[in-house]
Amino acid sequence: MGFGVTETTTLAMDPLGGTIRRTTLPNGLRILTEAIPAMRSVSFGVWVAVGSRDEDARLSGSSHFLEHLLFKGTKLRSALDISASIEAVGGDTNAFTAKEYTCYYARVLDTDAPLAVDVMCDLIADSLLTEPDVETERGVILEEIAMRDDEPGDEVHDLFVEAVYGADSPLGRLISGTEETITPMTRDDIWDFYRSRYVPQNIIIAAAGSLNHAQIVDLVVAAFDRAGFATDEAAPVEHRSPLPAAPVQGPTIVVREKDTEQAHIVYGCAALHRLDERRFALGVLNSSLGGGMSSRLFQEIREKRGLAYSVYSYTSQYADSGVFAIYAGCAPGKVDELLALVKSELAEVAANGLTEAEVLRGKGMMKGALVLGLEDTGSRMSRLAKGELLYDEQLSVDELLARIDAVTVDDVRAIAAEILGRPMTLAVVGPFADHDFS
Repeated sequence: MGFGVTETTTLAMDPLGGTIRRTTLPNGLRILTEAIPAMRSVSFGVWVAVGSRDEDARLSGSSHFLEHLLFKGTKLRSALDISASIEAVGGDTNAFTAKEYTCYYARVLDTDAPLAVDVMCDLIADSLLTEPDVETERGVILEEIAMRDDEPGDEVHDLFVEAVYGADSPLGRLISGTEETITPMTRDDIWDFYRSRYVPQNIIIAAAGSLNHAQIVDLVVAAFDRAGFATDEAAPVEHRSPLPAAPVQGPTIVVREKDTEQAHIVYGCAALHRLDERRFALGVLNSSLGGGMSSRLFQEIREKRGLAYSVYSYTSQYADSGVFAIYAGCAPGKVDELLALVKSELAEVAANGLTEAEVLRGKGMMKGALVLGLEDTGSRMSRLAKGELLYDEQLSVDELLARIDAVTVDDVRAIAAEILGRPMTLAVVGPFADHDFS
């Protein structure tokens, strides 16, 4: 069956990259490319607008389970064929699951782009999900969950998000699921999830590097056509569970007692959703407050007092909410001093904002990270997909730099007063059976 092409648009000609084009097929599948002739590689990604927050509680972890299973074999290829075919040409392939999307990608030499397209489209459209593979991969995922539980520095971030949104919220649950949800999950559960969600309307193809847009479109259409990729099995995911912009409850403290050498803490709150224009001001605040070695937190906590080796702040943004948080790891006996210092710095910034010099430095850090992070085809491919999937626009590098440059000292002061004045959540993992963190 033929797909047909209805619309191809040139979106941008970026002087720092190449020509960006988008083709939309009649079935809703979108294909975006950025042609960069100076490169000798191509990164090809299949992005699906389905993540852990699209699961119900009983199937928590199904997106991640499915991500594993799609590499286990199709009607045309075994699991070994999938990996060996890409590695035989010096390429690499991988995947990851996030809260709101799942990505499958390959990076190869430009001459091997047809192979990458064929392999990745095949596993997306025509995977078998056999019972033996489900059982094998169930064991792998349970080991992955156990490994995460042995890494308190990772576990504390999950504990924090669960505390902010609640364990019953789609955003509060673990991407991996838990032993209680993965163990009883059946092959039919995962198959139904696969066939109802992995439909063309929910899929974006993104590729960047030394490529020809029309060729990529033809290759994608041919690969999906051969697999008989259905166009009418389900409607796209059009909405997600509404979430409040801030926790319903007041300040929250959650402690997971473990016999660790370090105390791991995350302190923060609900923040901005990803389309809030103030996200650029929050980005500057984040960079200056805890984004590097010159940041306030790093200087005060590590450089001046030696309380922690690792300390930083970060933001995460979703369709309708987000978080701002600070992480630090320190000796258990120093946790009270460290927390007092973090709270003092946040109170100072909430009341008075940042200095002009700090704002300029934060803007410089953001701009440098943006531009330097786009010097390979993989990051260029990701930018295309996220622009389409998350922001519904393709901003050029210059447009993004201009938005960062437009942030003022007053903008940062206003967002600091609002965000840092919200009820705070503290998550702690460490040897604290009876410690009072209030």
